[in-house]
Amino acid sequence: MENNKPKDHDITEVVAQQSAANPSENGIVVINHSKSHPPFSVLWATVLFCAEFICASMLSRTYRKSDDVVWMGLTITFILVPSVLTQLTLTFVHRDLGRDRPFVLFMHLLQMGPIIRCIEALVVYCQTGKNEEPYVTISRKVKLKHGRGLGPAFECEIGHSERKLAIHRNAFKRTAIIQAFLGSTPQLTLQLYATIQEKYVLPTRLALMIISMISITYGALVCSVLAIQIKYDDYKVRMKPTAYLCMILWRGLEIATRITTLVLFSTALRVWVVLVGLINLFIFFFQPWVEFWVRKASLPENIEKNFSKLGTTVVLCMVTFLYACINISCWSAVQLDLADHDLVDKQPRWRSLAVYYTLRFMENVTLIILWYFFKSDFYEYICTPLLVVQLIVCYSLAVIFMLIFHQFCHPCRRLFHYNVEDCLRCACCWKEKQSQLPEDLAPDPQEHASPDHLIDQETDIVDDNMEAA
Repeated sequence: MENNKPKDHDITEVVAQQSAANPSENGIVVINHSKSHPPFSVLWATVLFCAEFICASMLSRTYRKSDDVVWMGLTITFILVPSVLTQLTLTFVHRDLGRDRPFVLFMHLLQMGPIIRCIEALVVYCQTGKNEEPYVTISRKVKLKHGRGLGPAFECEIGHSERKLAIHRNAFKRTAIIQAFLGSTPQLTLQLYATIQEKYVLPTRLALMIISMISITYGALVCSVLAIQIKYDDYKVRMKPTAYLCMILWRGLEIATRITTLVLFSTALRVWVVLVGLINLFIFFFQPWVEFWVRKASLPENIEKNFSKLGTTVVLCMVTFLYACINISCWSAVQLDLADHDLVDKQPRWRSLAVYYTLRFMENVTLIILWYFFKSDFYEYICTPLLVVQLIVCYSLAVIFMLIFHQFCHPCRRLFHYNVEDCLRCACCWKEKQSQLPEDLAPDPQEHASPDHLIDQETDIVDDNMEAA
Protein backbone atom coordinates (compact mmCIF):
# COMPACT_ATOMS: atom_id res chain seq x y z
CA MET A 1 0.00 0.00 0.00
CA GLU A 2 1.37 3.41 -0.90
CA ASN A 3 2.25 5.71 1.95
CA ASN A 4 0.18 8.89 1.69
CA LYS A 5 1.95 10.71 4.48
CA PRO A 6 3.41 13.96 3.10
CA LYS A 7 7.12 14.60 3.35
CA ASP A 8 8.74 17.20 5.54
CA HIS A 9 9.29 19.81 2.83
CA ASP A 10 5.72 19.32 1.58
CA ILE A 11 4.36 19.98 5.06
CA THR A 12 6.52 23.09 5.38
CA GLU A 13 5.33 24.47 2.04
CA VAL A 14 1.68 23.83 2.86
CA VAL A 15 1.98 25.53 6.24
CA ALA A 16 3.83 28.45 4.68
CA GLN A 17 1.10 28.89 2.05
CA GLN A 18 -1.61 28.75 4.69
CA SER A 19 0.18 31.32 6.84
CA ALA A 20 0.68 33.65 3.87
CA ALA A 21 -2.96 33.34 2.86
CA ASN A 22 -4.13 34.14 6.38
CA PRO A 23 -2.28 37.25 7.63
CA SER A 24 -3.88 36.88 11.06
CA GLU A 25 -1.66 33.89 11.73
CA ASN A 26 1.38 34.45 13.94
CA GLY A 27 3.99 34.13 11.23
CA ILE A 28 5.15 30.94 9.52
CA VAL A 29 5.14 27.74 11.54
CA VAL A 30 8.10 25.62 10.51
CA ILE A 31 7.68 21.88 10.94
CA ASN A 32 10.73 19.67 10.68
CA HIS A 33 12.58 17.00 12.55
CA SER A 34 14.49 18.15 15.61
CA LYS A 35 18.25 17.57 15.52
CA SER A 36 19.68 15.04 17.91
CA HIS A 37 22.63 16.29 19.94
CA PRO A 38 25.21 13.98 21.52
CA PRO A 39 24.35 13.12 25.14
CA PHE A 40 27.35 14.95 26.60
CA SER A 41 25.48 15.70 29.85
CA VAL A 42 24.78 11.99 30.35
CA LEU A 43 28.41 11.09 29.71
CA TRP A 44 29.74 13.83 31.97
CA ALA A 45 27.41 12.92 34.86
CA THR A 46 28.46 9.27 34.54
CA VAL A 47 32.17 10.17 34.56
CA LEU A 48 31.72 12.28 37.70
CA PHE A 49 29.74 9.53 39.42
CA CYS A 50 32.34 6.85 38.66
CA ALA A 51 35.34 9.07 39.49
CA GLU A 52 33.93 10.08 42.86
CA PHE A 53 32.91 6.50 43.68
CA ILE A 54 36.38 5.14 42.85
CA CYS A 55 38.28 7.87 44.73
CA ALA A 56 36.06 7.52 47.79
CA SER A 57 36.52 3.73 47.77
CA MET A 58 40.32 4.08 47.58
CA LEU A 59 40.28 6.64 50.39
CA SER A 60 38.14 4.35 52.54
CA ARG A 61 40.72 1.62 52.03
CA THR A 62 43.44 4.03 53.20
CA TYR A 63 41.41 4.88 56.29
CA ARG A 64 40.97 1.18 57.01
CA LYS A 65 44.72 0.58 56.90
CA SER A 66 45.37 3.46 59.31
CA ASP A 67 42.50 2.37 61.62
CA ASP A 68 40.57 5.61 61.14
CA VAL A 69 37.21 3.95 61.68
CA VAL A 70 35.19 7.17 61.97
CA TRP A 71 36.52 8.71 58.77
CA MET A 72 36.10 5.40 56.95
CA GLY A 73 32.49 4.94 58.10
CA LEU A 74 31.45 8.47 57.16
CA THR A 75 33.20 8.26 53.78
CA ILE A 76 31.43 4.99 52.94
CA THR A 77 28.10 6.45 54.08
CA PHE A 78 28.48 9.45 51.78
CA ILE A 79 29.29 7.01 48.94
CA LEU A 80 26.37 4.64 49.38
CA VAL A 81 23.49 6.97 50.28
CA PRO A 82 23.60 9.13 47.11
CA SER A 83 24.46 6.06 45.03
CA VAL A 84 21.35 4.21 46.22
CA LEU A 85 19.20 7.30 45.62
CA THR A 86 20.69 7.61 42.14
CA GLN A 87 19.80 3.98 41.30
CA LEU A 88 16.24 4.50 42.58
CA THR A 89 15.86 7.70 40.56
CA LEU A 90 17.02 6.09 37.31
CA THR A 91 14.80 3.06 37.91
CA PHE A 92 11.80 5.25 38.69
CA VAL A 93 12.23 7.57 35.67
CA HIS A 94 12.66 4.69 33.20
CA ARG A 95 9.88 2.61 34.88
CA ASP A 96 12.02 -0.53 34.99
CA LEU A 97 9.97 -2.23 37.70
CA GLY A 98 7.08 -2.72 35.29
CA ARG A 99 9.28 -4.06 32.49
CA ASP A 100 11.08 -7.33 31.99
CA ARG A 101 14.67 -6.12 32.25
CA PRO A 102 16.45 -8.33 34.79
CA PHE A 103 19.97 -7.46 33.61
CA VAL A 104 19.38 -3.72 34.00
CA LEU A 105 17.90 -4.22 37.46
CA PHE A 106 20.88 -6.40 38.39
CA MET A 107 23.25 -3.62 37.29
CA HIS A 108 21.34 -1.19 39.49
CA LEU A 109 21.71 -3.56 42.44
CA LEU A 110 25.47 -3.53 41.81
CA GLN A 111 25.35 0.31 41.91
CA MET A 112 26.30 0.41 38.22
CA GLY A 113 23.02 1.81 36.93
CA PRO A 114 24.51 5.07 35.56
CA ILE A 115 27.01 3.10 33.47
CA ILE A 116 24.40 0.92 31.76
CA ARG A 117 22.15 3.95 31.28
CA CYS A 118 25.00 5.89 29.67
CA ILE A 119 25.67 2.99 27.31
CA GLU A 120 21.98 2.87 26.40
CA ALA A 121 21.96 6.60 25.65
CA LEU A 122 25.05 6.29 23.43
CA VAL A 123 23.49 3.35 21.55
CA VAL A 124 20.27 5.31 21.00
CA TYR A 125 22.22 8.29 19.70
CA CYS A 126 24.28 6.15 17.31
CA GLN A 127 21.09 4.60 15.89
CA THR A 128 19.34 7.95 15.43
CA GLY A 129 18.60 8.74 11.80
CA LYS A 130 19.45 5.31 10.40
CA ASN A 131 15.86 4.13 10.33
CA GLU A 132 13.12 6.64 9.52
CA GLU A 133 10.67 6.77 12.40
CA PRO A 134 7.27 8.42 12.78
CA TYR A 135 7.34 11.27 15.24
CA VAL A 136 5.88 10.85 18.71
CA THR A 137 4.89 14.43 19.42
CA ILE A 138 5.46 17.99 18.27
CA SER A 139 7.35 20.59 20.29
CA ARG A 140 6.35 24.22 19.80
CA LYS A 141 8.84 26.92 20.73
CA VAL A 142 9.39 30.63 20.13
CA LYS A 143 12.81 31.71 18.91
CA LEU A 144 14.57 34.48 20.77
CA LYS A 145 16.05 37.14 18.50
CA HIS A 146 18.53 39.42 20.29
CA GLY A 147 17.11 38.22 23.59
CA ARG A 148 13.49 39.02 22.67
CA GLY A 149 10.70 36.69 21.70
CA LEU A 150 10.10 38.41 18.37
CA GLY A 151 10.70 35.48 16.08
CA PRO A 152 7.90 33.31 14.71
CA ALA A 153 6.89 30.18 16.55
CA PHE A 154 8.23 26.96 15.08
CA GLU A 155 7.36 23.33 15.57
CA CYS A 156 9.70 20.35 15.64
CA GLU A 157 8.75 16.72 15.23
CA ILE A 158 10.06 14.69 18.16
CA GLY A 159 10.85 11.14 17.09
CA HIS A 160 11.24 8.06 19.24
CA SER A 161 15.04 8.38 19.44
CA GLU A 162 14.91 12.05 20.42
CA ARG A 163 12.31 11.24 23.06
CA LYS A 164 14.45 8.45 24.53
CA LEU A 165 17.50 10.73 24.63
CA ALA A 166 15.42 13.43 26.33
CA ILE A 167 14.35 10.93 28.99
CA HIS A 168 17.98 9.95 29.60
CA ARG A 169 19.07 13.59 29.83
CA ASN A 170 16.29 14.49 32.26
CA ALA A 171 17.04 11.45 34.42
CA PHE A 172 20.75 12.28 34.62
CA LYS A 173 20.00 15.91 35.46
CA ARG A 174 18.08 14.70 38.49
CA THR A 175 20.81 12.28 39.49
CA ALA A 176 23.48 14.98 39.07
CA ILE A 177 21.63 17.21 41.54
CA ILE A 178 21.14 14.33 44.00
CA GLN A 179 24.78 13.28 43.72
CA ALA A 180 25.99 16.87 44.13
CA PHE A 181 24.05 17.95 47.20
CA LEU A 182 23.35 14.68 49.02
CA GLY A 183 26.74 13.08 48.34
CA SER A 184 29.46 15.42 47.11
CA THR A 185 28.64 18.30 49.48
CA PRO A 186 28.87 16.27 52.73
CA GLN A 187 31.82 14.36 51.28
CA LEU A 188 33.77 17.53 50.55
CA THR A 189 32.88 18.96 53.97
CA LEU A 190 34.04 15.77 55.70
CA GLN A 191 37.35 15.49 53.84
CA LEU A 192 38.20 19.16 54.32
CA TYR A 193 37.45 18.84 58.03
CA ALA A 194 39.59 15.68 58.26
CA THR A 195 42.46 17.43 56.48
CA ILE A 196 42.43 20.30 58.96
CA GLN A 197 42.14 18.00 61.96
CA GLU A 198 44.92 15.64 60.84
CA LYS A 199 47.11 18.53 59.60
CA TYR A 200 48.22 16.80 56.41
CA VAL A 201 46.87 16.19 52.91
CA LEU A 202 46.57 12.73 51.37
CA PRO A 203 46.81 12.61 47.55
CA THR A 204 43.68 10.46 47.32
CA ARG A 205 41.81 12.78 49.66
CA LEU A 206 42.85 15.82 47.62
CA ALA A 207 41.66 14.15 44.40
CA LEU A 208 38.33 13.30 46.03
CA MET A 209 37.91 16.90 47.23
CA ILE A 210 38.58 18.26 43.73
CA ILE A 211 36.12 15.84 42.11
CA SER A 212 33.49 16.60 44.75
CA MET A 213 33.89 20.34 44.17
CA ILE A 214 33.46 19.86 40.42
CA SER A 215 30.39 17.71 41.05
CA ILE A 216 28.78 20.32 43.32
CA THR A 217 29.47 23.14 40.87
CA TYR A 218 28.00 21.09 38.03
CA GLY A 219 24.92 20.30 40.10
CA ALA A 220 24.44 24.00 40.85
CA LEU A 221 24.76 24.80 37.12
CA VAL A 222 22.12 22.19 36.34
CA CYS A 223 19.80 23.80 38.91
CA SER A 224 20.25 27.23 37.33
CA VAL A 225 19.73 26.01 33.76
CA LEU A 226 16.68 23.94 34.73
CA ALA A 227 15.17 26.97 36.48
CA ILE A 228 15.55 29.04 33.30
CA GLN A 229 14.10 26.29 31.12
CA ILE A 230 11.10 25.80 33.43
CA LYS A 231 10.30 29.50 33.73
CA TYR A 232 10.62 30.11 29.99
CA ASP A 233 9.31 26.81 28.69
CA ASP A 234 7.68 28.37 25.60
CA TYR A 235 10.97 29.80 24.37
CA LYS A 236 13.94 28.19 22.69
CA VAL A 237 16.62 29.02 25.27
CA ARG A 238 20.27 28.81 24.32
CA MET A 239 23.08 29.55 26.74
CA LYS A 240 26.20 31.29 25.44
CA PRO A 241 29.73 30.35 26.58
CA THR A 242 30.05 33.67 28.43
CA ALA A 243 26.90 32.83 30.39
CA TYR A 244 28.33 29.44 31.39
CA LEU A 245 31.65 31.04 32.39
CA CYS A 246 29.87 33.62 34.53
CA MET A 247 27.73 30.93 36.15
CA ILE A 248 30.79 28.76 36.90
CA LEU A 249 32.55 31.67 38.62
CA TRP A 250 29.38 32.58 40.50
CA ARG A 251 28.58 29.06 41.67
CA GLY A 252 32.18 27.98 42.30
CA LEU A 253 33.00 30.95 44.53
CA GLU A 254 29.69 30.72 46.36
CA ILE A 255 30.00 27.01 47.15
CA ALA A 256 33.72 27.06 48.00
CA THR A 257 33.28 30.01 50.36
CA ARG A 258 30.24 28.50 52.05
CA ILE A 259 31.80 25.09 52.68
CA THR A 260 35.12 26.57 53.85
CA THR A 261 33.28 28.85 56.30
CA LEU A 262 31.28 25.96 57.76
CA VAL A 263 34.36 23.74 58.09
CA LEU A 264 36.44 26.42 59.78
CA PHE A 265 33.59 27.22 62.15
CA SER A 266 33.21 23.52 62.99
CA THR A 267 36.88 23.25 63.96
CA ALA A 268 36.38 25.91 66.63
CA LEU A 269 32.78 25.33 67.74
CA ARG A 270 31.93 21.75 66.86
CA VAL A 271 28.59 21.53 68.66
CA TRP A 272 27.29 24.87 67.41
CA VAL A 273 27.83 24.00 63.75
CA VAL A 274 25.29 21.18 64.14
CA LEU A 275 22.78 23.73 65.44
CA VAL A 276 23.50 26.07 62.53
CA GLY A 277 23.01 23.25 60.02
CA LEU A 278 19.75 22.07 61.59
CA ILE A 279 18.33 25.60 61.71
CA ASN A 280 19.11 26.07 58.01
CA LEU A 281 17.63 22.68 57.17
CA PHE A 282 14.40 23.27 59.09
CA ILE A 283 13.90 26.78 57.69
CA PHE A 284 14.26 25.74 54.05
CA PHE A 285 12.34 22.48 54.55
CA PHE A 286 9.29 24.01 56.22
CA GLN A 287 9.19 27.29 54.27
CA PRO A 288 7.40 25.77 51.20
CA TRP A 289 5.02 23.84 53.47
CA VAL A 290 4.15 26.94 55.51
CA GLU A 291 3.35 28.85 52.32
CA PHE A 292 1.29 25.85 51.17
CA TRP A 293 -0.74 25.77 54.40
CA VAL A 294 -1.19 29.56 54.56
CA ARG A 295 -2.74 29.59 51.10
CA LYS A 296 -4.88 26.55 52.03
CA ALA A 297 -3.92 24.94 48.72
CA SER A 298 -4.49 21.33 47.71
CA LEU A 299 -1.91 18.74 46.67
CA PRO A 300 -1.07 18.69 42.96
CA GLU A 301 -2.59 15.93 40.88
CA ASN A 302 -1.04 13.60 38.30
CA ILE A 303 2.50 13.74 39.67
CA GLU A 304 2.34 10.00 39.17
CA LYS A 305 -0.82 8.13 38.16
CA ASN A 306 -0.27 5.27 40.59
CA PHE A 307 0.40 7.52 43.58
CA SER A 308 -2.11 7.98 46.38
CA LYS A 309 -2.25 11.11 48.53
CA LEU A 310 0.20 9.48 50.94
CA GLY A 311 2.60 8.65 48.11
CA THR A 312 2.32 12.19 46.74
CA THR A 313 3.06 13.61 50.19
CA VAL A 314 6.13 11.39 50.56
CA VAL A 315 7.43 12.49 47.15
CA LEU A 316 6.86 16.16 48.04
CA CYS A 317 8.71 15.68 51.33
CA MET A 318 11.69 14.19 49.49
CA VAL A 319 11.68 17.04 46.98
CA THR A 320 11.49 19.57 49.80
CA PHE A 321 14.37 17.86 51.62
CA LEU A 322 16.53 18.04 48.49
CA TYR A 323 15.51 21.69 48.07
CA ALA A 324 16.60 22.40 51.65
CA CYS A 325 19.96 20.64 51.18
CA ILE A 326 20.63 22.70 48.05
CA ASN A 327 19.86 25.99 49.78
CA ILE A 328 22.19 25.20 52.68
CA SER A 329 25.13 25.25 50.24
CA CYS A 330 23.98 27.70 47.56
CA TRP A 331 20.99 29.40 45.99
CA SER A 332 18.65 26.80 44.50
CA ALA A 333 17.55 29.20 41.70
CA VAL A 334 13.89 28.22 42.17
CA GLN A 335 11.12 28.67 44.69
CA LEU A 336 8.97 25.62 45.39
CA ASP A 337 5.22 25.80 44.88
CA LEU A 338 3.82 22.56 46.27
CA ALA A 339 0.35 23.27 44.86
CA ASP A 340 1.60 23.48 41.27
CA HIS A 341 2.05 20.41 39.07
CA ASP A 342 5.59 21.49 38.14
CA LEU A 343 6.34 22.18 41.85
CA VAL A 344 8.09 25.41 40.84
CA ASP A 345 7.02 29.02 41.21
CA LYS A 346 7.61 30.42 37.72
CA GLN A 347 7.57 34.07 38.77
CA PRO A 348 11.17 35.33 39.15
CA ARG A 349 11.00 36.98 42.56
CA TRP A 350 13.90 39.37 43.00
CA ARG A 351 12.97 39.91 46.65
CA SER A 352 13.61 36.24 47.52
CA LEU A 353 16.97 36.36 45.74
CA ALA A 354 17.98 39.56 47.56
CA VAL A 355 16.85 38.29 50.96
CA TYR A 356 18.68 34.97 50.52
CA TYR A 357 22.05 36.48 49.60
CA THR A 358 21.80 39.23 52.19
CA LEU A 359 21.09 36.80 55.03
CA ARG A 360 23.64 34.29 53.75
CA PHE A 361 26.32 36.97 53.56
CA MET A 362 25.56 38.07 57.13
CA GLU A 363 25.61 34.46 58.32
CA ASN A 364 28.95 33.71 56.66
CA VAL A 365 30.53 36.86 58.09
CA THR A 366 29.22 36.00 61.57
CA LEU A 367 30.52 32.43 61.42
CA ILE A 368 33.96 33.42 60.16
CA ILE A 369 34.31 36.13 62.82
CA LEU A 370 33.33 33.66 65.55
CA TRP A 371 35.89 31.23 64.21
CA TYR A 372 38.52 34.00 64.28
CA PHE A 373 37.96 34.61 68.00
CA PHE A 374 37.62 30.95 69.06
CA LYS A 375 40.17 29.32 66.75
CA SER A 376 42.72 26.85 68.04
CA ASP A 377 46.49 27.25 68.19
CA PHE A 378 46.88 25.33 64.93
CA TYR A 379 46.37 28.57 62.97
CA GLU A 380 49.26 30.44 64.60
CA TYR A 381 51.38 30.07 61.47
CA ILE A 382 48.55 31.23 59.17
CA CYS A 383 47.60 34.85 58.58
CA THR A 384 44.05 34.45 59.85
CA PRO A 385 42.95 38.09 59.27
CA LEU A 386 43.90 37.71 55.62
CA LEU A 387 41.95 34.44 55.43
CA VAL A 388 38.86 36.15 56.89
CA VAL A 389 39.12 38.95 54.35
CA GLN A 390 39.62 36.49 51.50
CA LEU A 391 36.48 34.54 52.40
CA ILE A 392 34.39 37.70 52.64
CA VAL A 393 35.78 39.05 49.36
CA CYS A 394 35.23 35.71 47.56
CA TYR A 395 31.58 35.58 48.60
CA SER A 396 31.16 39.19 47.55
CA LEU A 397 32.64 38.32 44.15
CA ALA A 398 30.17 35.44 43.87
CA VAL A 399 27.30 37.89 44.42
CA ILE A 400 28.80 40.28 41.86
CA PHE A 401 29.07 37.52 39.23
CA MET A 402 25.47 36.54 40.00
CA LEU A 403 24.35 40.15 39.33
CA ILE A 404 26.44 40.29 36.15
CA PHE A 405 24.83 37.08 34.92
CA HIS A 406 21.28 38.35 35.41
CA GLN A 407 22.10 41.78 34.00
CA PHE A 408 24.17 40.87 30.94
CA CYS A 409 24.40 37.08 30.38
CA HIS A 410 20.91 35.73 31.12
CA PRO A 411 19.49 34.31 27.85
CA CYS A 412 16.03 35.81 28.55
CA ARG A 413 17.16 39.04 30.16
CA ARG A 414 15.36 41.21 27.59
CA LEU A 415 12.09 39.59 28.58
CA PHE A 416 12.54 41.12 32.03
CA HIS A 417 10.51 44.26 32.51
CA TYR A 418 12.76 45.11 35.45
CA ASN A 419 16.33 43.89 35.71
CA VAL A 420 18.99 44.13 38.39
CA GLU A 421 19.95 47.67 37.40
CA ASP A 422 16.32 48.83 37.50
CA CYS A 423 15.69 47.27 40.92
CA LEU A 424 18.85 48.84 42.38
CA ARG A 425 18.05 52.21 40.83
CA CYS A 426 14.46 52.06 42.11
CA ALA A 427 15.63 51.21 45.62
CA CYS A 428 18.22 54.01 45.64
CA CYS A 429 15.74 56.58 44.32
CA TRP A 430 13.16 55.52 46.89
CA LYS A 431 15.62 55.90 49.75
CA GLU A 432 16.74 59.28 48.43
CA LYS A 433 13.18 60.55 48.24
CA GLN A 434 12.42 59.23 51.71
CA SER A 435 15.40 61.10 53.13
CA GLN A 436 14.46 64.38 51.39
CA LEU A 437 10.74 64.45 52.30
CA PRO A 438 9.61 65.40 55.80
CA GLU A 439 7.85 62.82 57.90
CA ASP A 440 4.36 64.32 57.46
CA LEU A 441 4.77 64.34 53.67
CA ALA A 442 6.26 60.87 53.44
CA PRO A 443 4.40 58.83 50.82
CA ASP A 444 2.32 55.85 51.73
CA PRO A 445 4.37 52.66 51.35
CA GLN A 446 1.41 51.07 49.56
CA GLU A 447 1.72 53.63 46.75
CA HIS A 448 5.13 52.32 45.82
CA ALA A 449 5.40 49.17 43.81
CA SER A 450 6.96 46.40 45.84
CA PRO A 451 9.43 44.02 44.20
CA ASP A 452 6.73 41.34 44.07
CA HIS A 453 4.42 43.79 42.29
CA LEU A 454 7.19 44.55 39.80
CA ILE A 455 7.62 40.84 39.24
CA ASP A 456 3.90 40.47 38.57
CA GLN A 457 4.18 43.16 35.89
CA GLU A 458 7.22 41.42 34.49
CA THR A 459 5.40 38.10 34.36
CA ASP A 460 2.39 39.70 32.68
CA ILE A 461 4.63 41.05 29.94
CA VAL A 462 6.21 37.63 29.44
CA ASP A 463 2.76 36.05 29.27
CA ASP A 464 1.64 38.67 26.71
CA ASN A 465 4.66 37.84 24.58
CA MET A 466 3.81 34.15 24.78
CA GLU A 467 0.20 34.76 23.75
CA ALA A 468 1.24 37.02 20.91
CA ALA A 469 3.79 34.53 19.59
